[in-house]
Amino acid sequence: MIFYKTEEEVALMKQAAMLVSETLTEVAKILKPGITTLQIDALCETYVKDKKALLSFKNYHGYPYSICASVNDVVVHGFPNNTPLKEGDIVSIDLGVILNGWHGDHAYTFILGDVTNEILQLVKVTKESLYKGIEKAIVNNRIGDISFAIQEHTEKKYGYGVVRELVGHGLGKSLHEDPQVPNYGKRGSGAKLRENLVLAIEPMINLGAKDVFTEKDGWTVKTRDGKPSVHFEHDVCVKKDKALILSDYSIIEAAEKANSNLNTSYY
Repeated sequence: MIFYKTEEEVALMKQAAMLVSETLTEVAKILKPGITTLQIDALCETYVKDKKALLSFKNYHGYPYSICASVNDVVVHGFPNNTPLKEGDIVSIDLGVILNGWHGDHAYTFILGDVTNEILQLVKVTKESLYKGIEKAIVNNRIGDISFAIQEHTEKKYGYGVVRELVGHGLGKSLHEDPQVPNYGKRGSGAKLRENLVLAIEPMINLGAKDVFTEKDGWTVKTRDGKPSVHFEHDVCVKKDKALILSDYSIIEAAEKANSNLNTSYY
């Protein structure tokens, strides 16, 4: 079932989404080679709890951590661990919170230091594709219009692998609501978009082929060919003329640019 929100509920969801953005901003401030993703997990958990909010992912279907930390060839759902991050790593931090009963859920991929031009392009194009999809999240369009826009910009234009097994989703009182939002599809297909439908739109794009597999832990999804993958995610409310983005990358980007350990040359 698809749930449409009231204006008051959208405002509450924006607060939850902004708490995620603020937390990811704190990550952007301290991220550097040598830090571990378990340290990032602890930082995020403390920050969210200090704001009197709950963690969406912790114990969700048994997931044991507060964040998903997906490094290099890990697409999504990577377990935080004690391995120090190093120069040249790309890392997606995905976080969900519950504030006033509503979920916020989005992700950002960071680059530590120098990487190849092909990885810089992958990060740039994946981020661009997120906004291409968001542009289609308007009343009377369909889910397939979002999906097609993302696939066209990544797979058809650049030859990247668009992951099929994992998709975006509706968001609200539950972390995952209908409808699903694939990153591939046909224009004019799928559910028609109505005002105040809130979606988590999240392209997961591989440098190589689209094929992935899940590790024995039952969560960690990796590219089958071992090539890097990039993940960006925004919380978006469908509106008549222009989608309303509930989360905010601008504060993350400002912190990212101020941190000399992070590479923003793809901007």
